[in-house]
Amino acid sequence: MRHAGAMKQRMTMRPASGRTDPRAQRPLKPQRPLKPMTAERLEKAAYHYLERFASSSGNLKRVLEGKIRRRNDDFAPLSAEQAGWIDDLVEKCIRLELIDDEAYARARVNGLRRQGKSSRAIRQWLKSRFIPDDLIEQAIEEADAAGSFLMGDTDDDLHPDAEAALTHARKKRLGPWRRSDKEKPDREPEDRKAMLNRRNREVASFARAGFSFDLAQKIIDSPDQETARSRLLGEPSFHEDLE
Repeated sequence: MRHAGAMKQRMTMRPASGRTDPRAQRPLKPQRPLKPMTAERLEKAAYHYLERFASSSGNLKRVLEGKIRRRNDDFAPLSAEQAGWIDDLVEKCIRLELIDDEAYARARVNGLRRQGKSSRAIRQWLKSRFIPDDLIEQAIEEADAAGSFLMGDTDDDLHPDAEAALTHARKKRLGPWRRSDKEKPDREPEDRKAMLNRRNREVASFARAGFSFDLAQKIIDSPDQETARSRLLGEPSFHEDLE
């Protein structure tokens, strides 16, 4: 009986083919140590990064610093020479027009507005990419004045943050954009507690996107999309609260 049990155990350890997988017995190859970073390797890494991603000058510096430190012994801080490589390389990329902080900020403001992001969220995002404050404010002001982020024609004059909040509600299916009972006929009617929980989740979604409670409340409590838009019109005091 013991012999039969041992045979059964050996059979269960083998693959279905009955043969031992040679890869399971193959020793793992030791990882090759990374070659020390040089100015030439860093330049190639910068061009490779910019081929894949748009970047600001400050963000490119951060990326290159990380690449150097990963190759330094014990993740050591940059030496003065290595810091000089980065400064020279960023200046070269600016001369070659591979990076342009002003154009980058404008493009990102328009893109983030189309995603339904508030001015507060846009400022935080651009600061995380090391865009100077003056360029951030300039890009937001120019985009909002031109209305270049708007999708389609609008016949009213909404504050850009209000327009972005409506976009956020539409994309996230919040307030009057949420799925109705007609779209889900099998769903049980919500009780008071469920409605309150849903409302709190929707308010939290607006808050995470950088919108005020007053703005979120006006949209969430609107019976339809037209009412939500009209409630955000003609309220200068409300617009001032958004700044």
